[in-house]
Amino acid sequence: MEIKKNGSQVSVKGPEDWFTGTVRIDPLFLKAEDPARATGASVTFEPGARTAWHTHPLGQTLIVTAGCGLVQREDGPIEEIHPGDVVWFSPAEKHWHGAAPRTAMTHIAIQETFNGKSVDWLEHVSDEQYAG
Repeated sequence: MEIKKNGSQVSVKGPEDWFTGTVRIDPLFLKAEDPARATGASVTFEPGARTAWHTHPLGQTLIVTAGCGLVQREDGPIEEIHPGDVVWFSPAEKHWHGAAPRTAMTHIAIQETFNGKSVDWLEHVSDEQYAG
């Protein structure tokens, strides 16, 4: 058994290559030990902040814990998400997620690692795409 005490893991700023705007990543369980493959983090997006387009080889689950957010899969509509909502992106489904324009949003992101990789980062979501 391992217990990671609250505050024992360092928060990090979301890298500009992966995000637009101010994003904080709080690791929850980022280093799965074999045979486990799951990783997870609590991610907070300031208003207007969002991920770049990306995919996950084995899919991704988001659990919204605070605020109001937006999600979109490629060729789909932008949809609002709220605390308690659970979002599933299928393996290799191109998508983005982030905060609403005027409200911050926090979610727990859970994904699995496959062949050493849990995400493939793509191009940034433009302001026009974000605005819908």
